[in-house]
Amino acid sequence: MDLVLGIDTGGTFTDGVLLDYNTKEVIAIAKVLTTRYDLSIGILNAIDSLPIHDHHTIRLVSISTTLATNTIAEGKGRRVALFLIGYDANLVREFNFGERFVTPHYYYFRGGHDYIGQAKEPLDLRAITSKAREIATNRSADALAISAYFSPLNPEHEQQAFEAITAVTNLPIILAHNLSKKLNSIERATTAALDASLLAVLHDFIAAMRAAIHRRGIDAPLMVVRGDGTLMSADLADHFAVETIHSGPAASAIGGRFLTGRDLALVVDIGGTTTDIVVVDGGQVIISEEGTTVGAYRTAVKAANIRSFAMGGDSQLWFDKEGQLRVGPSRVVPLAHLASQYPRVHDEILDLIHKRPTELLPDDLEYWFLQRQDKSNDPQVLHLFDLLRDGPLPLSVILKELKLIHPMQFAGYQLINREIIGHSALTPTDLLHVRGDFTPWDVDTARVAVELFNRMQGWISDQLAKRTFEVMTDSILAEIVQFLTGRPMVKRNLFSLRRDLGRWFFDNSFYPTDKYLGTHIRLQMPLIGIGAPAAIFLPPIADALGTELVLPENYAVANAVGAVAGSVVATCEAIVYLSVHEYIAQVDEMRKMFTRLPDALQFARTEAAQRAEDIALRSGAVSPYVSIDEKPNGMDSYRIRARAVGNPRLMSR
Repeated sequence: MDLVLGIDTGGTFTDGVLLDYNTKEVIAIAKVLTTRYDLSIGILNAIDSLPIHDHHTIRLVSISTTLATNTIAEGKGRRVALFLIGYDANLVREFNFGERFVTPHYYYFRGGHDYIGQAKEPLDLRAITSKAREIATNRSADALAISAYFSPLNPEHEQQAFEAITAVTNLPIILAHNLSKKLNSIERATTAALDASLLAVLHDFIAAMRAAIHRRGIDAPLMVVRGDGTLMSADLADHFAVETIHSGPAASAIGGRFLTGRDLALVVDIGGTTTDIVVVDGGQVIISEEGTTVGAYRTAVKAANIRSFAMGGDSQLWFDKEGQLRVGPSRVVPLAHLASQYPRVHDEILDLIHKRPTELLPDDLEYWFLQRQDKSNDPQVLHLFDLLRDGPLPLSVILKELKLIHPMQFAGYQLINREIIGHSALTPTDLLHVRGDFTPWDVDTARVAVELFNRMQGWISDQLAKRTFEVMTDSILAEIVQFLTGRPMVKRNLFSLRRDLGRWFFDNSFYPTDKYLGTHIRLQMPLIGIGAPAAIFLPPIADALGTELVLPENYAVANAVGAVAGSVVATCEAIVYLSVHEYIAQVDEMRKMFTRLPDALQFARTEAAQRAEDIALRSGAVSPYVSIDEKPNGMDSYRIRARAVGNPRLMSR
């Protein structure tokens, strides 16, 4: 029997699947908690929960992860310095392009090229080296990204900057032209900065995975799911972290298609941190050729056309300035889970029941705890570490001890974003404990916390649960409609119903109030539910959209199934363009000049095809098939894309 092991590490759970590669039968599944402080522990727990009698029978291991998507959605990427070579600072400022760069730390340098690959002006290596040395000395960034103007046509300034910077710092460096051949300079810079911010996150994940399978004596090829649902080797993923954006959602879509056999469906995956929406059409995940969007950032990465938004089972319940209940975007540890680990938390929350409603504060139900020690020169931060050394404390106690009114008065939230401090509060998962739908942890703590929350708002006992489900249903419906139509919708407020037809049409379709007009939005394909809470949250969504809800067997671990159901795919892009009187074929760092266009195109096709095949073979593909796609690219230029596809190579017996 040829067994393959699929692992999906999400923000809350790590799923494992054992699959017979020949019959495609799911042999066994596992779902355990993700251990964010050491991912290998959760991965080992998932492997150990599967009936693997002989680890030598595992012929392939493939992993998908929502870590990249969650890191961006929660704003927890590593600190990045972005070097912009040849960019127009006034243009970036005038059109607010800086807001798209992921990082507030971006710097301009002379250099760059024009649309025919000629240098605009000499590269200012002295300024680049000086800034890199300053960043290294001050430790103000964890990684660097370099994007030069028109670098897909001529990457020499990015390469020269890379060589100069590596002489003064050991920080990881990302070059934009290696990630995208798109000429959109803003999206290319954004993609490079995102990749740099994710490098450490994905490196830690892959290292944890390697350590886990090594400890269990599994000696099989290790693959990683890309954001388009295809597979690449772990070695390749270690250098192109940004390509794993939407890895988890893409795997869930592939898994949903695999488990249901449905060729046309809307897949909705509700996780602990995010909810992800993707369309499967013709049995394939639809790819965004223009580049995928995650959070507020538009990238140049080709990935599954997915909408991810920060709302899940572990999203924090809180009230905004207008007194409206919100779900997310922050992911927190459910109070039921925290109390099961720290019995003192259970006792403290139960003691709050004796307080009058006017004495209760939201901060009483928000706990902070120390995840790891870190160096700091800030007296308040050091005091906080001392306070949390013996276990979690309510935020109200922390603020009182630090003599502060609000956590924004010190670096508390920065410590949470860097995962030095953990954060626990009331979540939908706690509500599921009270309802009895999901009860692995401290039900009593969840029950009392919900009761206290209701008291603070002057609500009856089940009102918080009812309103939370309403908010989540409304949000998921709005995200689905906006995703499928490709059109934004104004947020609901006091005046939106009177002024915006789209908002009125949406509200009247799902919450009819108009005396004369009836409206309806109907989904013209089934809805496949993925993720542990899908059976709870998605039935009202399917009903509202007038469609069938499909919950396949093993729907709770479909991501892990999708991790082993994909193919290995490698691509290589080449650009051919006219430069004065010659045609230049640019394939990665190779540039060759031709007097005739057909010769330049033929060279680009051959070179791109060979490189794509080589990458596929290095990524573990068996006998890859290579296809060529060629399109005009404007301004007397052409884009050639070679795509090599093959099944993953299994470990030999």
